[in-house]
Amino acid sequence: MSTALFSLDRKKALVTGASRGIGRVIAEGLAIAGADVAVSGRNPEALKDCADAIGAMGRQAPAICMDVSDIGSCRGGVAEAAERLGGLDILVNNAGVEQVCASLDVDEELWDRIIDTNLKGAFFAAQAAARLMKGGAILNICSLTSERGIPTAVPYGSSKTGLAGMTRALAVEWASLGIRVNALEPGYFRTSLTEPFYKNAEWRQGMLGNIPMQRFGELGDLVGASVFLCSGAAGYITGVCLPVDGGTLASL
Repeated sequence: MSTALFSLDRKKALVTGASRGIGRVIAEGLAIAGADVAVSGRNPEALKDCADAIGAMGRQAPAICMDVSDIGSCRGGVAEAAERLGGLDILVNNAGVEQVCASLDVDEELWDRIIDTNLKGAFFAAQAAARLMKGGAILNICSLTSERGIPTAVPYGSSKTGLAGMTRALAVEWASLGIRVNALEPGYFRTSLTEPFYKNAEWRQGMLGNIPMQRFGELGDLVGASVFLCSGAAGYITGVCLPVDGGTLASL
């Protein structure tokens, strides 16, 4: 089998929330596979660091300040990415926020902030991209909370469950446009977003007991699956939410 199936050479990608964590490692992974990658986020300094790392690989890497929770900023950022790259073939909807909070204490501001970023923002970024793409791939970053309930993460889990449903619906509707829409469901990965959980030693020990591979995910574990779903190797795959979780969901 030729490795060319997995090549993203000359592809043009946009990764939202790319300044750190999962977004950054996926952006760099797409670049290693050959893509030019526009990176977007709300922190210009962190974006520059990511863009410089990708540029050092010889790829185009425009840094675009963009707040996906603001529809105008979201649409403008997607359009800017396509203009600066000379087209758009891949969108990775990674931008997200989380805040640990007991459900009885969730207020409207917290609910709206999480849903507007994780779900509404992902939809309008996908919509803006689909209007510019001539075929290609959209990859949404979901979560294990798309499949199971997690206490103190009700708004986040609701947003990620909605994102999984959106993935399937768009995959069906946009297949006629030649746009494949898939998702990753990362398991337990330590990032700035999930750090509040990892500070709890009892929680860490309990979670390890639920992971058949007996380790937490490392960010590099997400790269292969991301490149695969964005590449020609997955040319007949759409509407899939792929767990990358060390077997956690399979063991439930």
